[in-house]
Formats: sequence, structure tokens, C-alpha cells
Amino acid sequence: MSYGGYGGPPGYGGGYGAPGGFAAAAPPRGPPHGGDPQLWAWFVAVDHDGSGAITAVELERALINGDWTAFDLDTVKLLMSLFDRDRNGTIGFNEFSSLWKYIKDWQNVFRHFDRDRSGSIDARELQDALRQFGYNLNPQLLTLVQKKYASAVAYRGGPPPGITFDRFVRACVVIKQLTETFRRLDTDQDGWIQINYDQFLETVLSLP
Repeated sequence: MSYGGYGGPPGYGGGYGAPGGFAAAAPPRGPPHGGDPQLWAWFVAVDHDGSGAITAVELERALINGDWTAFDLDTVKLLMSLFDRDRNGTIGFNEFSSLWKYIKDWQNVFRHFDRDRSGSIDARELQDALRQFGYNLNPQLLTLVQKKYASAVAYRGGPPPGITFDRFVRACVVIKQLTETFRRLDTDQDGWIQINYDQFLETVLSLP
């Protein structure tokens, strides 16, 4: 997928793979009134059973990274939770439109921080990204995030592999939600909280 829209071979510049997005679309039927024809074409292509709504399984089949690997299932579940606003387990065309814009915005973020154009985010690029988002994690936490969301296991004690587009999105969203939860519990804003076991489990299990 290119940055300019859906379909076509991935890449920009000298053959550098795009962060990720939707795979190639099938020929569409007519869009609803006021709907974007291009976007409707993608919605129809993803809606394999023609139900008029997209399930997590259908979304997982449609989303790909710039290296043509499938999106991580946990990231697909995250996207569903963010855009399934009526909580019926599927996303309709309007929800899909918001999802499409969200992925496009994240593509631009990924491209900005993937400065070596490797198609993944390394430790230094991750640190730069999180700092610009306002999250100044210490080196130990940065290493933990890098290992947790790396696309593969480190080879024989070497540095963690880079983070692919799908996992980069999930890492940033999780850190954002953790930070927001902490700030909500830190009522006196002193950087410390006291919670019981049930609160801790509820906080952790509510994360994507």
C-alpha cells in the first residue's frame, strides 16, 4: 500500500515499504449517499460476507504491513475496540471511514519517525517518537517496550528487532492509555498512586 491511498505496490522513495494498511480492493458496488466511492470500494472488499458490516476476522484478513505481513491480531482487536462505537462486535461504513483516517494518520507518524526507512522502528526511533508524544520513559522501560512489541525475538542476546507498523500503533496507544489511567488515579498529581489488587487487575485487563 502506498501512502497516497489504497492499492498499488507498497513504497515511497527508493523502494521503501509503506508502513501498512489495507490490501488491494475488489471491484465495488455503488456507495451509500454521500459516501466516498474509493472508501466504499475498500469497505465492500473487506466485507467478505456482504453483511454490510466488518468483523474482526474480516479486518484481520484485510490489514497488512508494508512488508506484506499480516497485522498482529491484538492490534486488530485494538482497532475494533476503538471504532466499534455501538459495541455490536462489527464496524459499519461510518466507523470504517474513521478507522481508515486513523490508519492514514498513523502511517504519516510512522514514516516521520522511521528515519532510516527500514520499514520498522528501532530503539532510537522509538525513544524519539515517545518523547515527542510527551512520554519520557527511562532506558529500562524503553527496552521493555522494544522487546514487548518487537516483530521477532532478539537473536542470541542481540538488540531487539524493529517494531512493525501494526505493533508501533499498539505500543503507542497502550502507553497513552496507561498514562491516562495513572493520571486519573493520581488525584493529587504527585506522581504516586496507591491502588488495591482488584484495581490493579482492572487497570491491566482493561488495556488493549
